[in-house]
Amino acid sequence: MNDSFPLEDSSMSRRQLLNFLTGAVVASTAGSLLYPTVKFFLPPSEMSAGGAILAKDISGNPIPASQILAQPVGTRALVAGLAGEPTYLTVQQDGTLDIMGIVDNCTHLGCTFPWNEIDREFQCPCHGSRYSADGSVVRGPAPLPLKLVRVAVQDNAIWLSPWTELDPRTGETPWWV
Repeated sequence: MNDSFPLEDSSMSRRQLLNFLTGAVVASTAGSLLYPTVKFFLPPSEMSAGGAILAKDISGNPIPASQILAQPVGTRALVAGLAGEPTYLTVQQDGTLDIMGIVDNCTHLGCTFPWNEIDREFQCPCHGSRYSADGSVVRGPAPLPLKLVRVAVQDNAIWLSPWTELDPRTGETPWWV
């Protein structure tokens, strides 16, 4: 048995080798030029691994937590939340944000509404639905409590994520899940 390789069965000629090297240089050069170009045109990701997004102001700029936490206790700040839905964040007694954000969409017909500081409730101007401070229905025609989102503060950024646990107001699976 002969264990040597014959020279006439070479797998690549000199021309094929030069073509391969030229192609590799062209491909690596094109790749190194295309990568930063593509990264430039793609917007930066503002979503974390758990589906959380940054809370934003009306112009779409992220809101620093320090801006909202500088407000008096009990302040309800309105931010753009998940899918751009207006969401109320509450400053608690201990100077932190409540872990529950309340989405500002009436469960009757989807109207947005203000927080009434005098009556201490959300009041929908369209058909008169009223909600308590935690988003529970006080008076209809709204059939369901307001949708909740989870609020977390990390490095002066406010992250909002879908509320998927039991609804603490009803003790049941949330209607929006």
